[in-house]
Amino acid sequence: MDFPGYNCFVDKDKMDAAIQDMGPKELNWTELQELKQLAREGFWAQSHTLRGKVYQRLIRDIPCRTVTPDASVYSDIVGKIVGKHSSSSLPLPEFVDNTQVPSYCLNARGEGAVRKILLCIANQFPDISFCPALPAVVALLLHYSIDEAECFEKACRILACNDPSKKLIDQSFLAFESSCMTFGDLVNKYCQAAHKLMVAVSEDVLQVYSDWQRWLFGELPLNYFARVFDVFLVEGYKVLYRVALAILKFFHKVRAGQPLESDNVKQDIRMFVKDIAKTVSPEKLLEKAFAIRLFSRKEIHLLQMANEKALKQKGITVKQKRQFVHLAVHAENFHSEIVSVKEMRDIWSWVPERFALCQPLLLFSSLQHGYSLTRFFFQCEGHEPTLLLIKTTQKEVCGAYLSTDWSERNKFGGKLSFFGTGECFVFRLQPEVQRYEWVVIKHPELTKPTSFMSSETSTPSPLSHSVPSDPADRLSPFLAARHFNLPSKTESMFMAGGNDCLIIGGGGGQALYIDGDLNRGRTGHCDTFNNQPLCSENFLIAAVEAWGFQDPDPQ
Repeated sequence: MDFPGYNCFVDKDKMDAAIQDMGPKELNWTELQELKQLAREGFWAQSHTLRGKVYQRLIRDIPCRTVTPDASVYSDIVGKIVGKHSSSSLPLPEFVDNTQVPSYCLNARGEGAVRKILLCIANQFPDISFCPALPAVVALLLHYSIDEAECFEKACRILACNDPSKKLIDQSFLAFESSCMTFGDLVNKYCQAAHKLMVAVSEDVLQVYSDWQRWLFGELPLNYFARVFDVFLVEGYKVLYRVALAILKFFHKVRAGQPLESDNVKQDIRMFVKDIAKTVSPEKLLEKAFAIRLFSRKEIHLLQMANEKALKQKGITVKQKRQFVHLAVHAENFHSEIVSVKEMRDIWSWVPERFALCQPLLLFSSLQHGYSLTRFFFQCEGHEPTLLLIKTTQKEVCGAYLSTDWSERNKFGGKLSFFGTGECFVFRLQPEVQRYEWVVIKHPELTKPTSFMSSETSTPSPLSHSVPSDPADRLSPFLAARHFNLPSKTESMFMAGGNDCLIIGGGGGQALYIDGDLNRGRTGHCDTFNNQPLCSENFLIAAVEAWGFQDPDPQ
């Protein structure tokens, strides 16, 4: 197909100002790795004609279910669905959740065409229940289509992808919400300074992160969104996480130390993204995005599945009013001998999103249950995850988030052995706050994914996410050490317990060691968390607490 230039849906004057059509007109590639590099570099970013050709080929190659609506279907149904209505007054499908059609330099005819296409998609895809990203996708694709029918066909191919290993666009509230939780988990690990700001200025940080797709599919200017979509079509969904993280990093860099422009940080980020050209170019935004060393696609898929499972268990499968995360730690009924409500809320902001709405449940208190490690294990068994808090006689406070049930220690025949996952972390609260996560998160160069994993450097097929379809693999824990080729076992010594001691972290030392009488402890640098001592290196214990995570009572 030849792309003669802008079609009848585009405001040519606005488009010339947004993206000048002055780049190469042809592209020949033989390997995906080559195309991946060209997409990141923006090889076709300045050529309307070439971008149209690339989109056509990439979307044509998406594996789709046998009966996928095509252009002829659109021609058959559009008249019946639209009727005599003016296209500008057509209602949008419910599944867009009141998302407006971004203008993206479209003229009035183009904006009306997007509405018509969305209604026809709703007719052909009755299983789509929540898809606020779709208006932006259709509006962009309309630029690179000869007519409405062809744009409809392209959008349908993206929606009808039938390869279970490929995640393109969320089409249900469950998928959308678990993606939001996954993004929150990634912010917590890769943008800790920005996360700290969000927690400080927002009553509900999860509500802020639930807006992440809107930043990309709606607020980003056209020339930025088109660059993101270029790479997305080649590399897949993970690109969206990368760019949203980069946006948050730039937002924090610009706004840190400044008063927010409104009392609503969610609105402030939207405004920042809309005016992002004042801060960073599309090239610098993508450069920042790809400088973030994210987990493999396999690990992100496992995290997404864990979040989806947690939502199903809570009965959250359709849109509903969200409970504020700060209310998970209620001031009126929370009491600890070691931490204040504010300190517990700070800790709660670090835990994985799927547990953030749970309420703290006191499992063990040395002042209540006695200074006995045996009793500690007895009280904690059956609970996963748990939170360990320690207060020394010098009033220092430290602890650990522990991902795995302590009963796991019984599987080693009485031998002291390590278990747990890379979601474990250690921290100190007094005299100053510091959190130390698994060393591999900040230093991914220590490991290369095994064949079980999806490698960053591998060359998947177009749009491939390399996620095994075996259901048994999906149940594998997020950040299980066996997923990684670690240089030694010391990088995965998360937690261990026996009759005589409890140990958190290993290799070159221990992040925490507590004796069987819960009387003495020591702390030092360890390879697992690459941490500094969490308190005085040798300490006497004043109090120990273990907390579980309890689902809130239904409203």
